[in-house]
Order: sequence, then C-alpha cells, then structure tokens
Amino acid sequence: MVELERLMSMNLVIFWILLGVVLCVMELMIPSAFLESALGVSAIIVGLFTMALPVAFSWQVALWMLLSLLMFWALRRFSPRNQPPALMDATEARTITSIPPGQSGRVMYEGNSWPACCSDREIAIATNQTVIVVGRQGNTLIVMPESALL
Repeated sequence: MVELERLMSMNLVIFWILLGVVLCVMELMIPSAFLESALGVSAIIVGLFTMALPVAFSWQVALWMLLSLLMFWALRRFSPRNQPPALMDATEARTITSIPPGQSGRVMYEGNSWPACCSDREIAIATNQTVIVVGRQGNTLIVMPESALL
C-alpha cells in the first residue's frame, strides 16, 4: 500500500513538471505576456514541492493557483500598459475592394482582411490603392487614400 502511494506521488510529480514544461514551451511558441510561463513555472515548483512533501492533489492545485497568482502579481510590471491600439503599429494598408463614398470596403492590413471606410465620406477609393490607417471604430478601420495626404 505504501508503494502504491509513492508511485501515485511520483506520477503527480511527473504530471506537474510535464505540465510546467509544456506551458513554458507554449509561451515560446505563442507569446502571452508571461501568462503561460507563470503558470508553467508555478507547476514546476508544485512538482518539486510534491516530490519533497507529498500532499493531496487538491492541495497541490490550491498551491499551484496561489503561486500563479503571486507570479502574475510579480510580473505585472512587465505587461504593456496604456499603449496605443495594436493596429497602430503600421499605418499603411491596401484596398482589396473599392470603397464607395460613405460606404465600407475591405483592405489588407498587416496580412489580414479588414472592413474599412474612408474618413472623408465624399471620397471614393479604388481597388488596389495604398491607404493610410488613421483610426479604428470597432473592427472597421478608418482610412484615407495616400494621394489625399500628400
């Protein structure tokens, strides 16, 4: 019976460490502002704690959540604050469809198709024209033809 408990304890150690490694690798593949890495490091710490002092799984989960919250709190200073919207990294786009005056069309912006309308409701923009992104309303980009700004 003692051997079975030790075997189950080792399985939980392996579980926590593997979970931690997977979460840390996921942070490398899909950056999430340290969210996954904080969860991963917390899981590895819980695995090491479980190796030294076997406790019930529910206590391990509680410890993991507590450590994760502490890590989120400690890492919050590294998260971006008060930054302009992510859409403002680049300002140039290209029209996929024409944008009639006062109506919407579509533009290719940072590799994705977005709905867009012209900030001047009286200007029409032809297909395959370079436009400048000047703002955003929800999912719709507000654009101006490059020729109108030069």
